[in-house]
Amino acid sequence: MKFIVNTNQLLNKLLGVSGTIVSKPVIPILDHFLFDIKDGKLTITATDLETSMSTSLDVQSDEDIRMAVPSKMCIEMLKALPNQPVTFTLQADTNIIELKSEFGRYKLIGQNADDFPRIPEATAENSFNMASGALSSSIVQTIFASGNDELRLSLTGVYVQLFKNNVVFVATDANRLVKIERTDVKPGVEASFILPKKALNLLKSSLPQDDSECHVDFNDSNAFFTFGDVRLICRLIDERYPDYRAVIPTENPNKLTVNRTDFLNSVKRISIFGNKSTNQINIKITGSELTISAEDIDMSNEAVERLGCDFAGEDMEIGFNSKLLIELLQNINTPDIIIELSTPNRAGIILPNQNIDDEHLLMLIMPMMIASAS
Repeated sequence: MKFIVNTNQLLNKLLGVSGTIVSKPVIPILDHFLFDIKDGKLTITATDLETSMSTSLDVQSDEDIRMAVPSKMCIEMLKALPNQPVTFTLQADTNIIELKSEFGRYKLIGQNADDFPRIPEATAENSFNMASGALSSSIVQTIFASGNDELRLSLTGVYVQLFKNNVVFVATDANRLVKIERTDVKPGVEASFILPKKALNLLKSSLPQDDSECHVDFNDSNAFFTFGDVRLICRLIDERYPDYRAVIPTENPNKLTVNRTDFLNSVKRISIFGNKSTNQINIKITGSELTISAEDIDMSNEAVERLGCDFAGEDMEIGFNSKLLIELLQNINTPDIIIELSTPNRAGIILPNQNIDDEHLLMLIMPMMIASAS
C-alpha cells in the first residue's frame, strides 16, 4: 500500500516521539517507529518498554496497514530532503519500505508490526485534567532537584500527591528539596505516585506552554498523558516515597529578604574562589548586611562580597553548597526571595517573596558545617 505525506510534517512528528528510543535497545525492534495507518490517519509510536509516545497526522492513503520502520534511517533521510510531498510504499509481506521523492527512490527494510511491543491502554481507574503550561512549569521547577542514585530509586523521580482540591509536586536528592502546591487543579481524588525522570523530561520538551488541557489517567502501574495529538505513557516508579514533610523545619525565626538576581550573581562569583570538591560558601547575616564568602585553603583562594538585605532575627552564619544553591535560585521567578533559617545546623527554607496565583513554591537546602577556624 502507499501513502503520501509532507516531509517536514512527518519529520517533526518523528522527532517529537524519538526521545523515547534508546541508542542500544535490548530488543532490535525498539529502535523502530510503529507506523499504523487507519482511515487516512498515520499514528506513530515509539517505546523503550518503560516509556512510550505516540502522535498522529493525516496522510493521503486508501488502505490501512501497520509496519515497524527503522527510526534512525527514516529521520536521516527526511532531514536530507527539502520540504516536499513524498510517497511511502509499504509491503507487509516482505517488510520492504520504498520512499519516492522528486529526486529518486530509496529502499529500506522494516519489521513486522506484530513484533512491536504492546503499549499499555489507559483504564478508567483515575483521571484529572491540568493546564499544559502549569504541568510543564511544575516539572521544570522540580525535576532538577531529583536524585540520580539508582540505589535510592524513589528519589530519582518526582513525587505527585493528589488531593481533592489541589496537587503537590515534590523532588529531592536528600541535599535539597523542592515542593510546589497548585490549587488550580482539582483532581477530586486522593492518590500519589512517582513519575520517572525520562518521562518528565519528555513531557517538559513536548507540552505546549499555554492553557490547553492535558488529560492525565493513572493506575497502579502507569500514567497516561494526553495533550493535542500526543500521548505519553510511562511506567511509575514502584517505590515508597520518604516522608518529605518530616525534614521541613517549621520553626524558622530568622527571616532574610534579598534581591534574587543580586544574590544569585554574588553566589556565582564567590563560588569561583571556593573549594572545588565541596563547593561550600558561607553566608553571614549581621543586621541589614549579608556577607557571602568562600575560600580554598589548598590553593590560597578566597573571596568576600556584601549585599544589602532585610533581616529579622538574630545574627548568624551558615554554610551551603553553592552549586545546589545556584540551581535553586535559578528556578525562582520573583525579584525578591525570603530565606528562613533557624540554626546553622538545620535546613534553610527558600521562598518567593510573592507566590504566583494558584502556585505555592517551597525550596529547602541542607547546610554545610562551617570550620571553626573560619
